[in-house]
Amino acid sequence: MMPLNIANRRELFVDDFLIESMQDASLKLHRPQRGEISFTADAAWEDNCAFPDRVLEWEGKWRMYYRASILNSADEQGSCVMAMAVSDDGVYFTRPQLGIVEFQGSRQNNIQQIGGATNVPPPFVDTNPAYRADQRFKGIFGGNCKGYAMASPDGIGWKPMQQEPLDLPGHFDTINTAFWDDLHGCYRCYTRSWHDRDSGRVLYNWQFKNTIPIRAIQHATSTDFIHWTSPEQLQYEDGDSGTHLYTNAILPCPGAEHLYLGFPNRFISDRKPDPSHPHEGVNDALFMTSRDGVSWKRWLDAWVRPGLDQLNWTERSNYPIWGIAQTSPIEWSMYISEHYRRKNAPSRIRRLAIRPWGFVSVHADHRNGQMLTKPITFSKPRLFLNMSTSAAGWIRVSVCDQSGKAFPGLDGSQSAPLFGDEIELMAHWDQNMDLSKFQNKPIRLRFELNDADLFAMRFVQ
Repeated sequence: MMPLNIANRRELFVDDFLIESMQDASLKLHRPQRGEISFTADAAWEDNCAFPDRVLEWEGKWRMYYRASILNSADEQGSCVMAMAVSDDGVYFTRPQLGIVEFQGSRQNNIQQIGGATNVPPPFVDTNPAYRADQRFKGIFGGNCKGYAMASPDGIGWKPMQQEPLDLPGHFDTINTAFWDDLHGCYRCYTRSWHDRDSGRVLYNWQFKNTIPIRAIQHATSTDFIHWTSPEQLQYEDGDSGTHLYTNAILPCPGAEHLYLGFPNRFISDRKPDPSHPHEGVNDALFMTSRDGVSWKRWLDAWVRPGLDQLNWTERSNYPIWGIAQTSPIEWSMYISEHYRRKNAPSRIRRLAIRPWGFVSVHADHRNGQMLTKPITFSKPRLFLNMSTSAAGWIRVSVCDQSGKAFPGLDGSQSAPLFGDEIELMAHWDQNMDLSKFQNKPIRLRFELNDADLFAMRFVQ
């Protein structure tokens, strides 16, 4: 077997890419903790159709782009109020006084735009080395179910990059995500598509007759954000073709950008827990991951459930917002929508607390388990682990040859076990911490676990 060269990359155990075998251990999905209510849409220009698009870091603070309201349900696109909130700490968001748009006789509001054929898109900061200053922010806006490329110098005032819609088939009536992929030197976008559940045929132009239409996600790439490759449908190793995915919230993993993370909203269209609610359906959130952006490992167990709050048991709540805020060295923040379109209750945004790189772990309970990696090579001399044990639990690490036999002095069973809860804990073997003599040579790692979780690892200097 050809060794996998992981160099000094941080590798997350979100899939079996590095895993040769497991015994009495398994991959475990970790759910975020619901935190504070970060924002409540209760201003005069907001209503219970307020809906978040994006949380984005800029100049040491965070911005939240969101639809504040729909002023006329008969003309949704023409009456959408698009706004921006800001946060210093990534926990609580407030409304800046942008002074751009007049509402009820005043410009003292955070409104960016009301209506318009081209509107404020879910944005990203362009890290393409060739970006233009007047196009530092970009995004894809959906209008009349066509995609439009939009750009801005500051993320506040927006203009179309061309008047014509993109030559990109699909349905754009959702949160269309896009970003510059530094590792591969291209733009990627993830937009709405539909397919027939039984045949898998992609359904364009709303031609749903004699089909069972399923909301799905398609992917395309570009070098200039205008000309895109023909979209391809995302593929899932679970093989389920009947799951409605409403949004996708896909982005490169911070600090491990060779991995893509997705947080789609799953829509169950035929359930109506609250008979008094005028609309059918109920939603929750999923987690998925990919190494090429097209083939995905998707966890069909919910990443976020609607929970005990009965106002979240209706359609179009529980949408993960696109973006991860690194709010602490030991905590990331994401955000999720609540109380959408509920009578006499404003829409709101709740923070989700996440362990950095802690989405999935190799897990074993108190009866012990172990995991053996595939052959790997690495480029730095010390191994650091993102790991958690109970007070009584432990992890032992053995450095092995390709046959799985531990090298002398690097047998974990003969060393003091590792224990604790650390984002980066250095592995050691009876005072030996330096693996420099094994750099760029094939090895395997064997992890023995007792009531413990191993989330990620990397070799550093």
